[in-house]
Parts: sequence; structure tokens; C-alpha cells
Amino acid sequence: MSTTIIEKEANIRKTVLPNGLKVVSELVDSVKSISVGIWVKTGSRNESEKQAGITHFLEHMLFKGTKKRTAFDIAQSMESVGGYLNAFTSTEYTCYYARCLDTKVETALDVLADMVKNSEFPRKELQKEKKVVLEEMKMYRDSPEDVVFDEFSSQVFRDHPIGRPILGFESTVSAFSRQNLFDYMEERYQPDNLLVAVAGNVDHDQVVDLVGELLNHRESKKTENPDQPLKPYEVSKKEVRKPIEQTHMIMGRRALNYNHPDKYLLLLANTILGGGMSSRLHQNIREKYGYCYSVGPFNQSYVDSGLFGVYVGTDIEYVTHVRELITKEFERIQSEKVDDKELGEAKAQLKGKLLLSQENTSNRMTRLAKSELYFNRFITLDELVENIDAVTKEDLIRFSEKFFDPEMFSETLLIPK
Repeated sequence: MSTTIIEKEANIRKTVLPNGLKVVSELVDSVKSISVGIWVKTGSRNESEKQAGITHFLEHMLFKGTKKRTAFDIAQSMESVGGYLNAFTSTEYTCYYARCLDTKVETALDVLADMVKNSEFPRKELQKEKKVVLEEMKMYRDSPEDVVFDEFSSQVFRDHPIGRPILGFESTVSAFSRQNLFDYMEERYQPDNLLVAVAGNVDHDQVVDLVGELLNHRESKKTENPDQPLKPYEVSKKEVRKPIEQTHMIMGRRALNYNHPDKYLLLLANTILGGGMSSRLHQNIREKYGYCYSVGPFNQSYVDSGLFGVYVGTDIEYVTHVRELITKEFERIQSEKVDDKELGEAKAQLKGKLLLSQENTSNRMTRLAKSELYFNRFITLDELVENIDAVTKEDLIRFSEKFFDPEMFSETLLIPK
């Protein structure tokens, strides 16, 4: 028997089907479109060493034909009615999504469900797609920003699946067989590991009925999620050399998981340090000294950990100066209380981004899905705003004293040969 829950916000609804598959929706009746996604709670961290890259490769292969659709049929299915279809893979989840007119919700769900349930992985397509993914790897290797980030992640999460590149490696991808894909789907694409999220001018009950017909009739096995203990974090420095023009540097550390009580403090500290052109890092390193074109922090959370860092692209002769300036900003946020004006502007910036993102149904669908994946409930805008507003100057300096300790920061340098 299905269980339906109406969340605090009346336009948010959630239904759990008998086999464990969840359907969440948000009604936005001011638009004439919908964004619909089938989310799978599996990412690159759920792979064994031999499977490295299989989650991403499988995402590609689901577009290559089912029992009733060719690869061209899948590509044309949404484009022929004015919509589009795509997918992406991350460290902890995979998403297959479509955006289209609200009158085409049945078509969108039918195509996505067909891909997730009935893909056949034709041998000819398998070999071609391996070439495509290997070319994708080359493209990322030609991007210094991507290279330095992958090197930094592997350094901070050494010998752990989080630290492996989502694309995998040439040796693993080249070795995948059709049976490997079927086995991985059997292991990870069970109904209790699936979530359907829809945002836009949508009828929740209609979506539940459609999902029930399309994805609810097969027997399901419980998805196993073995523990993945993290080794203690060790501070380190790493240099990589490539034939490039600019030096690319990341100074960073392990950070906070999605459910950490200090996550709003880090969000605000991150905004103060690098949330735009008026931020401390941008003003001090680029505007004052002209040491770089691009500088900014990033903050990524996972179920059990996180990744924080400051990225800079600069000339090799400025690296020492840039490192000192970043360290000084860490020391400043540790020792000086942020004044009321700067804290208020950082809060306004965060809240503004949240509210502006609500004007896009794809963003709404993504926020809806991530709330369910990570918190098993919908996190309302009011709750987010309350948590941001609750942060005080004293809270921020208490958090920063420990988190921005320069002794805790690792460094990755990508240097021109």
C-alpha cells in the first residue's frame, strides 16, 4: 500500500510505493512546464576498484536503446515535443532528467522509466561509447581546473572511493562488458534506491499512478550499502607538472557532511571569503594585486564528509605571494569578528541565491530530490533562511578559529613543465 505525506509546504507531496520507491513533487502552478528526474542513490563512491567509472559509463549507456526504443528514438522523444533529456553522475547519486511542457509528463516519465528499466546495452553501442568516454577523459585532462581538482580530491581522500575520478580510468572503462552493466544495475538500481522528483505544473496523484505502472511492478531486492570508513585526514602537499601556461593551485581540507550542525557557518564563511567580486579573496588577490584572473573557494558536502578549498589560477612567480594572502585571510577570519554590515551582506547574498534559484523548475526539482536523498524530508526555504539568519558573529569566529587553522590545509599545485 502506498503512503502519501503532505509536507509543511502545502504544494510539496511525497509518496512511498510498496516496493520502497519514492515519488516527490512540487506544484508550481504559475508555469506551463515540468522538470522530472529519476534519481538513483548510487555514484562513483559505490564502485569497487575494478568498477571505477561504471556508474558514469552506465549513465551514458542508458541512452543507447531499450527493448522498444532505439538510441535515436530516445534522443528524439523529448526534442520532438519541444523538451530536452539529459543525465549526470556525481560522487553519490545519478540523475536522468527531462524538461518539457506539463502536457507531456506522461511521455517524459515513460521514456525515463524505459531507459532505467529496459536498457539493452547493444554490443556495438558499448564499444562506441567506450571511445566516447575515453575522449571525455582526454577533454578533462586538457582542462587544468579539472585536473587540479581531481588531484586535490584524491590527495585529501587518499585510498578511498570519494577520491577517485567519477569518469574512472582508461583501464577500467575499457574492460567493461555488457554483463558488468547488467550486474551493476541489478545491484544498485533497485526500487528502494530510486527516487522520482517532479517540479512544475504537476498533478502528484497522476505522477504516482504513472510511476506505479512504469516502475512498480517488478520484484525488488534490498539495496546493500556497506560501510566505507574514512581513514584519518593527513595534511599533505602535492605537485603535478603538465605542458600548460598557468599555475593552478588549491589550498583546502576535508570539510563538513550534509548534516553537520556547523554547515551554515561554513556557508557564510565561504561567502565572506569568496562569494563574488566584492568578497575578501577576490578584492585582495585580484583587485588589489592583480595576481590572478580567477580565484574562489568551493565547498562540497557528502554523506559522511566534505571538501573545502580555495582555487587560484596564477603565474608561477606569484604562487608564494598568493599562498601568503590566502593564509592571511584565513587568519583574519579566525581572529577578527566580522562586522555587522559584512555579515548582513553575506546572509543577504546566500538568501538571494536561494530565492532566485526558485524561478527555475529544474533547480526546484533538484532541491526537492536532494532534500529527500540526504534528509528524508523536504527542507523548506523558511527553515534555510532561519538557519542562515541565526548565525552570529560569535558563532562564526568560534567555528573559524578551528576550521581555518592553516596547519590543517593541504595544497595541490599544477605547474607548467
